[in-house]
Amino acid sequence: MSLYKRGETWWARFTAPNGRRIQTSCRTTNRSAAQEYHDKLKTEYWRVHQVGSTPTIKWEQAVVRWIKEQADKKTLYNDRSHFRIIETYLLGVNLHDITREIIDSFIKDRQAKVKNATINRTLEVVRAVLNRAEQEWEWLDKAPKIRLLAEPKRRIRWLTHDEADTLLGTLPDHIKDMAQFTLCTGLRESNVTGLKWADINMQKQSLWIHHDEAKGGKAFPVPLTPESIEILKRQIGKNNTWVFTYRDKPILKAGTKAWRAGLARAKIEDFRWHDLRHTWASWHVQNGTPLHVLQELGGWESYEMVRRYAHLSAQHLADYARNSGTNLVQSKNRKRRNKKTSS
Repeated sequence: MSLYKRGETWWARFTAPNGRRIQTSCRTTNRSAAQEYHDKLKTEYWRVHQVGSTPTIKWEQAVVRWIKEQADKKTLYNDRSHFRIIETYLLGVNLHDITREIIDSFIKDRQAKVKNATINRTLEVVRAVLNRAEQEWEWLDKAPKIRLLAEPKRRIRWLTHDEADTLLGTLPDHIKDMAQFTLCTGLRESNVTGLKWADINMQKQSLWIHHDEAKGGKAFPVPLTPESIEILKRQIGKNNTWVFTYRDKPILKAGTKAWRAGLARAKIEDFRWHDLRHTWASWHVQNGTPLHVLQELGGWESYEMVRRYAHLSAQHLADYARNSGTNLVQSKNRKRRNKKTSS
């Protein structure tokens, strides 16, 4: 059969004119849509064989396919934003005609407005689409090489306890509670604004971040401190579903105008909402929390993600440093004893 099901999803299977066996997901549960995808794909392979070139596909067609295949991606909205940014340069351009010159033109224009790091986020998405067009979709013989721009290493921005107290004192209550809760738990902004009562167990003093809510894609528990429990108690009765609300409605974004106004009143510069998480992690490390424990507490996917906080504490190296010092002292003592004995 040229079409068959795996679970609820239709798959296409056929032999290309060059003898290659093609088997791919149609990414749909609708048979008619799957048949249309199958026929189009088979025609493309026939054209490649007959004409001797890959199909003529425009950039926007690749974008549509990318969005369809990445429908479950949590940050797809970011991809859409990057596509809009580069649209002026690539709209209507055939994939084969996307050259380094076009990309360089985009980079030059954007550098007059934003930093290299911001440009790189767009370049990463463009590169991913073009690579898939070559490696999986077979729409390109060879994707153009896209090199990312140099980025300065960003330092970890965190607050002292006094600075945090000052900031909290400038914020309206609904923002203050979320900020304070973040400093207690280290949760990301989306996990705080999207927190539901169903995810909290007050008796066990913990909450649960589900896999589809975690940046790393893995569920993890979060222990609640006495301070964070008090913050939660203040929210009881405001809304039956959502924990943090404003005028009985869920809060979609914490880093709002009120947040920025609070930063200005506290005279704190170069500080984002996400830096509250950095502050939480920095305090932990400074108080002696091992990095592997911090990784579990913060739900980081890899150990490398927490190593950036290692410089804030040398406690984990102290024993080894003392070993070296002890050996040195012992060596000096041995030399003194040897001199006395020889004399």
